[in-house]
Amino acid sequence: MNRIIAFSASLSLAGGFLFTTAHAELFRTDEVPIEAEIIAEGLRNPWGLDFLPNGEAIVTERPGRMRILSADGPSDPIEGVPEVAARGQGGLLDVVAAPDFETSNLIFFSFSEPGRGGAGTAVARARLVRDGGESGAAQLEDVEVIFSMAKKTNVTRHFGSRLVFAPDGTLFVTTGDRGERDRAQDMQDHAGAIIRINTDGSIPADNPSPDGARQLPEIWSKGHRNAQGVAWDSVLGGLLTAEHGDAGGDEINHPEAGRNYGWPVISYGVTYGGKKIGVGTEAPGYEQPLFYWDPSIAPSGLAVYQGEMFPEWKDDLIVGSLKFALVSRLDRDGSGKILGEERMFEGGFGRIRDINVAPDGSIWLLTDERDGQIIRLSRAD
Repeated sequence: MNRIIAFSASLSLAGGFLFTTAHAELFRTDEVPIEAEIIAEGLRNPWGLDFLPNGEAIVTERPGRMRILSADGPSDPIEGVPEVAARGQGGLLDVVAAPDFETSNLIFFSFSEPGRGGAGTAVARARLVRDGGESGAAQLEDVEVIFSMAKKTNVTRHFGSRLVFAPDGTLFVTTGDRGERDRAQDMQDHAGAIIRINTDGSIPADNPSPDGARQLPEIWSKGHRNAQGVAWDSVLGGLLTAEHGDAGGDEINHPEAGRNYGWPVISYGVTYGGKKIGVGTEAPGYEQPLFYWDPSIAPSGLAVYQGEMFPEWKDDLIVGSLKFALVSRLDRDGSGKILGEERMFEGGFGRIRDINVAPDGSIWLLTDERDGQIIRLSRAD
């Protein structure tokens, strides 16, 4: 990967507004030259981003702030965000606009919720309301927590917390094992799981155990260490996750209803002290990953590329790396099989926390830094 040149530039988001950037940088990749432009900077540990139908975007900052990104840059913090436990890896985390946002103005967001015993992953929904004046001030109204991890602890890591809507309108939520690995195999614990709920927090009738007889009714799948990337994949017709391993063993999984993905019984990594994890890399009753990294790259945001700007990357997986500050492109064939990996932009921007594909096909990155940035990747032809 080579960084080539810097130059002045402006860019437009299809159907939206015009951004003017101070400079852009050109990078080489295996198949296409890439132009990287800073859309916004000065954000405190930005964590999640989603696009709004009017061409704007909404972004979270881990200390507990949420902003709207428009042609004028990031807005003042949106009022009405609930209290978050902003300690360690916790805080205000992911955000997604409702599929019917144009009429409902609903957004959904995840956060580390303070409560008895410490904190745990929670999801809330709220209406995003503007005052209509020149200031463009915004606030959240009718905030309602629709999912809350029952067991809260003072451990400040592994909240998981990515959100994605399925085509049927149900909401998938990832949770981490909260740094207490055995919780990922406890079927009466929300930790180390993929959660599936309706938009009002109720339980879909086709969840694996909607009556709670076999496992908590919200649980879709278990045995996940800390999934911080999630996407809906039309190729496989289901969910994909990018999950943190220990020292090695980061995984791409295809979580299916009622399945167990093994943590900490099986893993392709070892402990940070170099010890074996569980029984090894496979065992009856536990699913294998589609792909794994060893050594670990500390994967974060995940997107399935289906935009028009990079047809060479159609249906490939785009994954951020915190550890190596890079973007991993996993090349796939028409059946969804992963054929190989290209590592791009290593050290070019910082720790990559989230990845999103914009309506125009460009790719937007969030950098997890105290002075975090939003970076737009576009074709440099």
